[in-house]
Amino acid sequence: MERGRNGRTAESRQGEGIRNPRARQRALLIAAAPDEPDLAELRELLRTAGVAVAGEMTQRRALPDPDRYFGRGKLTELKRAISEADANLVVADDELVPRQERNLEQEVGVPVLDRTAVILDIFADHASSAEGKLQVELAQLEYNLARMRGLWTHLERLGGGIGTRGPGETQIETDRRLARDRIAALKRRLERTRATRGVMRAERERAHLPTVALAGYTNAGKSTLLNALTGAEAEVRDRLFHTLDPMTRSFEITGRQYLVTDTVGFIRKLPHQLVEAFAATLEEALEADLILHVADASVAEAELAEMLSAVDDVLAEIGAGDRPRLLALNKIDLVGEDVRRALSFRYPRAIQVSGASGEGLEDLADAIEARFLSSLRPMDLLVPYGEGGRLSELHDLAGEMEREDTAEGVRVKARVPAGVASRFERFEVNGDRGRNGGDDADAAR
Repeated sequence: MERGRNGRTAESRQGEGIRNPRARQRALLIAAAPDEPDLAELRELLRTAGVAVAGEMTQRRALPDPDRYFGRGKLTELKRAISEADANLVVADDELVPRQERNLEQEVGVPVLDRTAVILDIFADHASSAEGKLQVELAQLEYNLARMRGLWTHLERLGGGIGTRGPGETQIETDRRLARDRIAALKRRLERTRATRGVMRAERERAHLPTVALAGYTNAGKSTLLNALTGAEAEVRDRLFHTLDPMTRSFEITGRQYLVTDTVGFIRKLPHQLVEAFAATLEEALEADLILHVADASVAEAELAEMLSAVDDVLAEIGAGDRPRLLALNKIDLVGEDVRRALSFRYPRAIQVSGASGEGLEDLADAIEARFLSSLRPMDLLVPYGEGGRLSELHDLAGEMEREDTAEGVRVKARVPAGVASRFERFEVNGDRGRNGGDDADAAR
């Protein structure tokens, strides 16, 4: 224990990470929080980014220091730890404000990054589509805009110091103006992309195929589950944020076609710049008929609860908090019977499944179908033989249906999505309405 300058009792911890003295970037991780910080996720982020972890240092305090993140006394200990670990980079497990980052760099003498910068770097490395690259660039520009003063300190000195009208200050303002112009241009291009995506979504809505969006914590196995459900060949790798671009595929349950979309993974403290930049992608979750929340059942109970909460928070932030939701506990093949029973008790309505082994896929399909069947409207129809197109559409929408050929047309009993039931109301068997369906259809045309 140690007592801070203001009488606060603080606890510090220094730990070893992934020692690799030959790595080009060797990071020492730091965190300040009221409770003992857990840096496991930050270590995994850095592993994904290709950075070796040389050590850790944490401090328990009510709030990080507003100027240097750590207190002055702790900074001396941090500088000694950097030298002993031969680290050439410091990474904080929070988003630093520009002055914290700038002052911390001056104190420790090595570059300082925060959690947001690491995540943005991973996104930039993994983005493959044109839209994904635009989204990442927008997020990076918005993040860096407030930090540009530090990039031009050598020019500020030419003008006589901060606050003068020398060439350095002119360069800063020029750079900021260019960045703001680029941000505006990127937002316009992404708005056009969003409009195009809206046209595609409207086309799907016209066909009214039920839509399922896979949402969940990064690396929970969403892409593996997508492949298992649909036979897709989405690339799967054991790294955070491997999937950035949404992929939509179709699959069938008892004769009815469904569309399932894999979305970008979520994470604790997901930078708000990314949530805003990836709004078009995340709209797939907002507009879906059902959100399939995929969670990693193989992690510790407390970690699973944190992951579920983090995903709920992001879904609420994008306006999808009230969408119908189904929880799928994935990677169930990696846990024993005792853990399975505990999960069944804690999450009784969840489906335990494994995208890798195929276990539980039938139960998952039944649960998805049950959610949609509960919203279907039963209809008794008499469709004229000349309305073959309507019959085909009805089959696609309803899946299994009872059909009987009569002298007047095809008698069909089916359950139809409520949103498109009006298309077939003129064929309902209801007095003369069904028998005159053909004439009504002509009149409608």
